[in-house]
Amino acid sequence: MKLPSIAFTKEALSRFEESIQKEWLITNGLGGYASSTVLGINTRKYHGLLVAALHPPGDRRVFLSNLNEEVCLESSTYPLGANEFRNEVFPKGYGFLKEFSVSPFPKYTYAVQGLGVQKTVFMPHDRNAAVILYKISNKNRVDAKIRIFPLINWRPFHSVTDRWKIAAEPVQKCENREVLMNFNPSSSLRLRASDGQYFAKEKWVEKIFYRAEADRGESSEEDCFQSGWFEIEAKADKNTEFALVAVADENEDRVRQVAVEIPETYYDLEGLYEKERNRHENALTSFYETHANLPADNWLKWLALATDVFVVKRTEPEREDVIAGYHWFETWARDTFISLPGLMLVTSRFKEARETFLAFREYCKQGLIPNFMPDSAGSPAYNAVDASLWYVNAVLQYLKYTGDFGFVREKLWKTFESIIESYLGGTLFSIHMDGEGLLSHGSQLTWMDAVVDGQPVTARTGRAVEVQALWYNALRTMNMLAKNFNENSKAEKYLQMAEKAKKSFVGKFWNPERECLFDVVDMDLKDTSLRPNQIIAVALDFTMLDNIKNERVVDFVQSEFLTPYGLRTLARVDPRYVGIYVSDRGSRDRAYHNGTVWPWLLGSFVTAYLKSKGYTDFRREIAMHFLLPFFTEQVFKAGLGFMSEVFDGEPPHATRGCIAQAWSVAEPFRAYMEDVKQFRPKFEKEILGI
Repeated sequence: MKLPSIAFTKEALSRFEESIQKEWLITNGLGGYASSTVLGINTRKYHGLLVAALHPPGDRRVFLSNLNEEVCLESSTYPLGANEFRNEVFPKGYGFLKEFSVSPFPKYTYAVQGLGVQKTVFMPHDRNAAVILYKISNKNRVDAKIRIFPLINWRPFHSVTDRWKIAAEPVQKCENREVLMNFNPSSSLRLRASDGQYFAKEKWVEKIFYRAEADRGESSEEDCFQSGWFEIEAKADKNTEFALVAVADENEDRVRQVAVEIPETYYDLEGLYEKERNRHENALTSFYETHANLPADNWLKWLALATDVFVVKRTEPEREDVIAGYHWFETWARDTFISLPGLMLVTSRFKEARETFLAFREYCKQGLIPNFMPDSAGSPAYNAVDASLWYVNAVLQYLKYTGDFGFVREKLWKTFESIIESYLGGTLFSIHMDGEGLLSHGSQLTWMDAVVDGQPVTARTGRAVEVQALWYNALRTMNMLAKNFNENSKAEKYLQMAEKAKKSFVGKFWNPERECLFDVVDMDLKDTSLRPNQIIAVALDFTMLDNIKNERVVDFVQSEFLTPYGLRTLARVDPRYVGIYVSDRGSRDRAYHNGTVWPWLLGSFVTAYLKSKGYTDFRREIAMHFLLPFFTEQVFKAGLGFMSEVFDGEPPHATRGCIAQAWSVAEPFRAYMEDVKQFRPKFEKEILGI
């Protein structure tokens, strides 16, 4: 299957303010990545050509920030690299860019004084390494030299480097075409060229400016260590090919061990590049073979490929993890289990799904699945009422695809029982089933969990609408499982609990004046905030509302919250509405769930729309129009080939947050595959009794 491609011409790249917003991202399956802009200018502290995960998928550190190339031709020097400083860009090598493309690896093509330079970046899978391939076409009658100046770092990716505050500068060990740098604290970076020679000459490039971090109110200036340069001769009237390999790890021995596994010659490195391309091509081929008659549109190919980058290997202990978003997110249970159907089930990655279920099972505590799994040091955080319920729902979706009751019975049933019993009797954060059969909980425990100055922005204390929907869905799932496992008394118990919750929910949450659902009900106090969370109560397999009310909720959500890129998180008429997600962290967090658009909710909306109105060809065509602007436009903006975390509530709905978010990809993709294209799970009717 042919890989998708995104390309920008010289004319497009000349529009600086537009081009500087476009970013590329490639990953290594360990949580590490390489990323920059199409102009080669880093605009984030998270950008780098080698950001390695030293304890996969955690402890991510920027090692190779960038490469500044220059062409030496006769007595003139032409820079190809570019760095932004507070008041200028210097040098301005992007002016020589002839084309930039990504397919799926980024390729820069420069043209300068009769000499062409092609630079391609890729990462070997499962290795903390990056390979940069160069192809030089020298059409001049004189030889030229290519010099490559690495900009080095060795810091955690959330921070920036101040040269005057570091413990010690790196120690270099040089040998012909290679340099090994040892850093304090303990880590090492090895750079090796397939040709030419390395020259050590240490200096600092100070005050590099990261405009995206400045916009976010984060640390935005950094000093980078320039260790020296690689020099390669480009003969007159000839083509020259060479490569630079970067490998990073905790110590010198580990670096050398990984480096041995990566070829040394350009020819073999190009073979490794083809191997990585084939891996992506094979994934696409498998996807299209499994789903016959799908359109071979570029945007769909990008979505299918994007599902792979979020599923990563954790090494201690060995298991599959889901990175919630690039660049800066880690592993979040809520994000994992909302994303899992789109990332793993639609794509037939059932083994990875099982491993993910088992991994989180081990951390279940007093009925709670941890919401947050830290990168390295630190303990899991259990501050979520819904993570355990999304976990149960993800397993329900797994059963719909596989019918694998044996796995659930043997490995997960006792965990499920402990979740329900803990919620029934009461657990941490005041989570408990109340006398009306609904699930009561404390503050800041739902997905709307932003905090400013220690205070939750949307506390949602009491009984949040989507939590009740997930609770009922979980009880009905338990009833279905217990019947399958011939535990009839338990099946009856769960059914009675579900029916009680349903009766209370309809009586408490239906807002007859607006014909929608209240967002939160706390005792007899009803939160009249107009929010989109109610759509989940319609989208889940087991719903407490009748068909008429389901359709009313869908219509209300469509009229109040739907945008081309997702659902707003608060109605525009609300005085707390914030339509632009910008400025410092406090300002952004006030907007995060008070108007900001979230694409992941498009998945629930499309499912709810077709579920309530019918899966006719006409309705599916309408539903596709809800998804099409998002799919066809966003893969070419912000994170190329990916979907951003959030968008402004106000038009033109500028992209914000992470450039590649797991549930932003997974949920709209799932809804497209399952609901619009009708690739229904194989065992759905059996599981749901329909």
